[in-house]
Amino acid sequence: MPKRGKKHTRSRYDLIAPLYNVMEWPIEQLLFKSWRKELWEKITGPQVLEIGVGTGKNIPYYPEGIELTGIDLSPGMLKRAKELLADRQKNRTTLKEMDAQQMDFSDNIFDEVVATFVFCSVPDPILGLKEALRVTKPGGKLHLLEHMRADHSALAFIMDKLDSPIHFLSGVHIARRTVSNVKKAGWDIKNVCDLTSGGIVKRIDARKPH
Repeated sequence: MPKRGKKHTRSRYDLIAPLYNVMEWPIEQLLFKSWRKELWEKITGPQVLEIGVGTGKNIPYYPEGIELTGIDLSPGMLKRAKELLADRQKNRTTLKEMDAQQMDFSDNIFDEVVATFVFCSVPDPILGLKEALRVTKPGGKLHLLEHMRADHSALAFIMDKLDSPIHFLSGVHIARRTVSNVKKAGWDIKNVCDLTSGGIVKRIDARKPH
């Protein structure tokens, strides 16, 4: 399977940015919206990093009393998020264009890191998760909401076959082994919750070892 880097991913997301919210509206309303809300209700910070802020779908759920930095690789997606942020008047939120695989932050500065449906598209997910670990304080938390390779072997086989063409078209991988990737990056996994049958969507909570 050919490897495609961040330029490919950025170009795909820049291309679909104007239509992204419309494309995902049905599944967002049926499922993702409630999962996002539940995740952010547990975030206390005070220093929080959101990786892959996208068009800003999590902005309505940012809790009060935290200082949040959001990053995204795609300027097209980030433009939409900044427009939403201005409407919401979240004064303690900063959005930056940045590669999750090479973040321009010092070590050990965030209390919590959040990403929702992001590590399916980071070109090197383990590198991105290692970067997240680096910028998190010892004992700090990682909260992921991710779709990934199915637990059921027959469906997983199909997803493996479709992964490369879907990634070429959209920039998204559908067969990532994200739980394993989190472990390989050095995080201490505390909880994995299946949100759909077959384990395609999971909530992952992890902590940076002291």
